[in-house]
Amino acid sequence: MRRIIQVKIYKGEKYYVAECLDLPVVTQGKPLDEVTENVKEAISLHLEGEDIAKWDILLDYSILINFEFPIAAYAEA
Repeated sequence: MRRIIQVKIYKGEKYYVAECLDLPVVTQGKPLDEVTENVKEAISLHLEGEDIAKWDILLDYSILINFEFPIAAYAEA
């Protein structure tokens, strides 16, 4: 069973987008602090009332967040 739920955060047009790689969870936020809080809440809400063994996740799971940093946007600076 997995102890880590993986999430990818990337910059959308106006907001940061957090997309969970292990669950069907997607959320967004304007600052990074907001999107990280939103993804924690969204995962908790998604798993609430679920048999998490069905998702092959342990009760004491952790969230691993990877941030996609677009190099091309900063290459000209």
